[in-house]
Amino acid sequence: MKILHRDALPLGGFAGLKEHRLVVDKRVGGQDDTWDGLGNFVYLADANFNPYGETKMHSHREIDVISIVLEGDIAHEGSLEHGSSLTKGQIQIQRAGAEGFAHNEINPNPSRNRMIQIWVLPEHHGEKADYKLYNVGENELTKIYGGAKEQIETFDSHTVLEVGRFIKDESVTKNGDFLVYITEGNAKLNGTLVNDGDLIRGRDLYFKATSEYAQLIIISQNLKE
Repeated sequence: MKILHRDALPLGGFAGLKEHRLVVDKRVGGQDDTWDGLGNFVYLADANFNPYGETKMHSHREIDVISIVLEGDIAHEGSLEHGSSLTKGQIQIQRAGAEGFAHNEINPNPSRNRMIQIWVLPEHHGEKADYKLYNVGENELTKIYGGAKEQIETFDSHTVLEVGRFIKDESVTKNGDFLVYITEGNAKLNGTLVNDGDLIRGRDLYFKATSEYAQLIIISQNLKE
Protein backbone atom coordinates (compact mmCIF):
# COMPACT_ATOMS: atom_id res chain seq x y z
CA MET A 1 0.00 0.00 0.00
CA LYS A 2 1.30 3.47 -0.92
CA ILE A 3 0.27 6.86 0.49
CA LEU A 4 0.72 10.31 -1.07
CA HIS A 5 0.20 13.24 1.31
CA ARG A 6 -1.50 16.35 -0.11
CA ASP A 7 0.44 18.81 2.05
CA ALA A 8 3.77 17.42 0.81
CA LEU A 9 2.92 18.69 -2.69
CA PRO A 10 3.29 22.24 -4.04
CA LEU A 11 0.28 24.56 -4.05
CA GLY A 12 -0.65 25.65 -7.55
CA GLY A 13 -3.76 26.94 -9.25
CA PHE A 14 -5.05 29.56 -11.64
CA ALA A 15 -7.38 32.56 -11.61
CA GLY A 16 -9.20 32.54 -8.22
CA LEU A 17 -8.42 28.88 -7.51
CA LYS A 18 -5.63 27.37 -5.39
CA GLU A 19 -5.09 23.61 -5.52
CA HIS A 20 -2.91 20.64 -4.75
CA ARG A 21 -2.78 18.26 -7.71
CA LEU A 22 -2.32 14.69 -6.52
CA VAL A 23 -3.15 12.77 -9.69
CA VAL A 24 -2.06 14.07 -13.07
CA ASP A 25 -1.75 10.98 -15.22
CA LYS A 26 0.97 10.94 -17.87
CA ARG A 27 -1.81 10.59 -20.44
CA VAL A 28 -2.76 14.21 -19.62
CA GLY A 29 0.74 15.61 -19.14
CA GLY A 30 1.64 14.45 -15.62
CA GLN A 31 5.17 14.43 -14.24
CA ASP A 32 6.93 12.33 -11.59
CA ASP A 33 5.74 14.48 -8.64
CA THR A 34 2.12 13.33 -9.13
CA TRP A 35 0.57 9.89 -9.42
CA ASP A 36 -0.92 8.19 -12.44
CA GLY A 37 -4.57 7.25 -12.09
CA LEU A 38 -6.43 3.95 -12.33
CA GLY A 39 -8.42 2.85 -15.35
CA ASN A 40 -9.63 5.96 -17.16
CA PHE A 41 -9.32 8.17 -14.04
CA VAL A 42 -6.54 10.65 -14.85
CA TYR A 43 -6.74 13.75 -12.61
CA LEU A 44 -7.52 14.72 -9.01
CA ALA A 45 -7.05 18.14 -7.43
CA ASP A 46 -7.94 19.30 -3.90
CA ALA A 47 -8.93 22.92 -4.47
CA ASN A 48 -9.90 26.06 -2.55
CA PHE A 49 -11.58 29.03 -4.16
CA ASN A 50 -10.53 32.41 -2.81
CA PRO A 51 -13.39 34.57 -1.45
CA TYR A 52 -15.51 35.45 -4.50
CA GLY A 53 -12.95 33.59 -6.62
CA GLU A 54 -13.77 32.01 -9.95
CA THR A 55 -12.08 29.88 -12.59
CA LYS A 56 -13.20 32.16 -15.47
CA MET A 57 -14.95 30.65 -18.47
CA HIS A 58 -13.04 27.73 -20.00
CA SER A 59 -13.91 24.74 -22.14
CA HIS A 60 -13.56 20.94 -22.06
CA ARG A 61 -13.95 18.30 -24.76
CA GLU A 62 -13.95 14.48 -24.58
CA ILE A 63 -13.48 14.45 -20.81
CA ASP A 64 -15.82 13.77 -17.88
CA VAL A 65 -15.42 16.43 -15.16
CA ILE A 66 -16.49 15.62 -11.58
CA SER A 67 -16.79 18.32 -8.89
CA ILE A 68 -17.31 17.28 -5.25
CA VAL A 69 -18.11 20.14 -2.86
CA LEU A 70 -16.64 19.72 0.63
CA GLU A 71 -17.05 23.20 2.14
CA GLY A 72 -19.10 26.23 1.13
CA ASP A 73 -20.91 26.71 -2.18
CA ILE A 74 -20.14 26.81 -5.89
CA ALA A 75 -22.18 28.77 -8.42
CA HIS A 76 -22.08 27.44 -11.96
CA GLU A 77 -22.21 29.24 -15.30
CA GLY A 78 -21.88 27.69 -18.72
CA SER A 79 -23.39 25.67 -21.51
CA LEU A 80 -24.56 22.89 -19.12
CA GLU A 81 -26.96 23.70 -16.24
CA HIS A 82 -26.30 27.44 -16.43
CA GLY A 83 -27.27 29.23 -13.22
CA SER A 84 -27.26 26.14 -11.01
CA SER A 85 -25.38 25.97 -7.71
CA LEU A 86 -23.83 23.30 -5.49
CA THR A 87 -23.40 23.16 -1.75
CA LYS A 88 -21.50 20.93 0.71
CA GLY A 89 -22.27 17.26 0.10
CA GLN A 90 -23.27 17.65 -3.55
CA ILE A 91 -21.50 16.34 -6.62
CA GLN A 92 -21.89 17.34 -10.26
CA ILE A 93 -20.71 15.28 -13.22
CA GLN A 94 -20.30 16.99 -16.58
CA ARG A 95 -19.74 14.86 -19.68
CA ALA A 96 -18.11 16.99 -22.34
CA GLY A 97 -18.42 14.51 -25.19
CA ALA A 98 -17.65 15.50 -28.76
CA GLU A 99 -19.67 18.74 -28.63
CA GLY A 100 -17.86 19.88 -25.47
CA PHE A 101 -18.95 22.44 -22.92
CA ALA A 102 -17.74 25.72 -21.46
CA HIS A 103 -18.13 26.67 -17.80
CA ASN A 104 -17.12 29.05 -15.05
CA GLU A 105 -17.14 27.89 -11.42
CA ILE A 106 -17.59 30.67 -8.87
CA ASN A 107 -17.35 31.02 -5.09
CA PRO A 108 -20.29 33.32 -4.27
CA ASN A 109 -19.22 33.80 -0.64
CA PRO A 110 -16.74 36.02 1.29
CA SER A 111 -14.93 32.96 2.72
CA ARG A 112 -12.91 30.22 1.05
CA ASN A 113 -14.61 27.03 -0.05
CA ARG A 114 -13.23 23.60 -0.92
CA MET A 115 -13.91 21.10 -3.66
CA ILE A 116 -12.34 18.06 -5.25
CA GLN A 117 -12.12 18.05 -9.04
CA ILE A 118 -11.65 14.77 -10.89
CA TRP A 119 -11.27 14.01 -14.58
CA VAL A 120 -12.06 10.68 -16.21
CA LEU A 121 -11.46 9.87 -19.89
CA PRO A 122 -14.66 8.59 -21.56
CA GLU A 123 -14.51 5.09 -22.99
CA HIS A 124 -16.43 6.10 -26.12
CA HIS A 125 -15.74 9.27 -28.08
CA GLY A 126 -18.49 11.15 -29.84
CA GLU A 127 -20.99 11.25 -26.94
CA LYS A 128 -23.30 14.23 -26.48
CA ALA A 129 -22.64 16.65 -23.63
CA ASP A 130 -24.61 15.73 -20.49
CA TYR A 131 -24.93 16.47 -16.76
CA LYS A 132 -25.75 14.57 -13.55
CA LEU A 133 -26.12 15.63 -9.90
CA TYR A 134 -25.70 13.50 -6.75
CA ASN A 135 -25.78 13.88 -2.97
CA VAL A 136 -23.24 12.14 -0.72
CA GLY A 137 -24.86 9.39 1.34
CA GLU A 138 -24.12 8.79 5.03
CA ASN A 139 -22.87 5.38 6.19
CA GLU A 140 -23.08 4.10 2.65
CA LEU A 141 -21.22 4.41 -0.62
CA THR A 142 -22.92 6.47 -3.31
CA LYS A 143 -21.93 5.39 -6.81
CA ILE A 144 -21.45 8.55 -8.87
CA TYR A 145 -19.69 7.26 -11.98
CA GLY A 146 -19.28 4.03 -13.93
CA GLY A 147 -21.51 1.17 -14.97
CA ALA A 148 -22.96 -0.55 -17.99
CA LYS A 149 -23.91 1.34 -21.14
CA GLU A 150 -27.56 0.27 -20.77
CA GLN A 151 -28.20 1.92 -17.37
CA ILE A 152 -28.82 5.66 -16.88
CA GLU A 153 -28.13 6.22 -13.16
CA THR A 154 -24.48 7.01 -13.88
CA PHE A 155 -22.33 7.74 -16.90
CA ASP A 156 -21.11 4.43 -18.30
CA SER A 157 -17.51 3.31 -17.74
CA HIS A 158 -15.46 0.39 -16.46
CA THR A 159 -13.87 2.94 -14.11
CA VAL A 160 -16.05 3.31 -11.00
CA LEU A 161 -16.19 6.21 -8.52
CA GLU A 162 -17.97 5.98 -5.16
CA VAL A 163 -18.21 8.54 -2.35
CA GLY A 164 -19.25 7.96 1.26
CA ARG A 165 -19.33 9.78 4.61
CA PHE A 166 -19.17 7.46 7.62
CA ILE A 167 -19.63 8.05 11.35
CA LYS A 168 -17.09 6.74 13.85
CA ASP A 169 -16.61 2.95 13.85
CA GLU A 170 -18.62 2.42 10.66
CA SER A 171 -16.72 0.49 7.99
CA VAL A 172 -16.74 -0.47 4.33
CA THR A 173 -14.90 -3.10 2.29
CA LYS A 174 -14.12 -3.47 -1.39
CA ASN A 175 -12.19 -6.11 -3.31
CA GLY A 176 -9.64 -5.43 -6.03
CA ASP A 177 -7.26 -2.60 -6.86
CA PHE A 178 -8.23 0.85 -5.58
CA LEU A 179 -7.25 4.46 -5.19
CA VAL A 180 -8.81 6.19 -2.17
CA TYR A 181 -8.74 9.89 -1.29
CA ILE A 182 -9.65 10.94 2.26
CA THR A 183 -11.57 14.23 2.28
CA GLU A 184 -12.66 14.49 5.92
CA GLY A 185 -11.50 13.17 9.29
CA ASN A 186 -9.33 10.12 9.83
CA ALA A 187 -9.72 6.38 9.55
CA LYS A 188 -7.97 3.04 9.62
CA LEU A 189 -7.42 1.77 6.09
CA ASN A 190 -6.07 -1.78 5.89
CA GLY A 191 -4.68 -1.26 9.40
CA THR A 192 -2.93 2.06 8.69
CA LEU A 193 -4.11 5.40 10.09
CA VAL A 194 -4.99 7.80 7.26
CA ASN A 195 -6.15 11.41 7.39
CA ASP A 196 -7.85 14.13 5.37
CA GLY A 197 -5.57 14.82 2.40
CA ASP A 198 -4.14 11.30 2.04
CA LEU A 199 -4.29 9.50 -1.30
CA ILE A 200 -3.87 5.74 -0.95
CA ARG A 201 -3.17 3.10 -3.59
CA GLY A 202 -3.70 -0.54 -2.66
CA ARG A 203 -5.66 -3.72 -3.09
CA ASP A 204 -8.67 -5.15 -1.19
CA LEU A 205 -9.94 -2.23 0.88
CA TYR A 206 -11.02 -2.30 4.53
CA PHE A 207 -11.91 1.19 5.78
CA LYS A 208 -13.11 2.09 9.30
CA ALA A 209 -13.83 5.65 10.45
CA THR A 210 -11.93 6.63 13.62
CA SER A 211 -13.08 10.26 13.90
CA GLU A 212 -16.62 11.59 14.39
CA TYR A 213 -16.98 11.64 10.59
CA ALA A 214 -14.72 10.40 7.83
CA GLN A 215 -15.34 10.82 4.12
CA LEU A 216 -13.63 9.05 1.25
CA ILE A 217 -13.64 8.81 -2.53
CA ILE A 218 -12.99 5.34 -3.95
CA ILE A 219 -11.76 4.80 -7.51
CA SER A 220 -11.83 1.20 -8.74
CA GLN A 221 -12.56 -0.81 -11.87
CA ASN A 222 -15.34 -3.18 -12.86
CA LEU A 223 -14.09 -4.97 -15.94
CA LYS A 224 -17.08 -7.36 -16.04
CA GLU A 225 -19.64 -4.74 -17.16
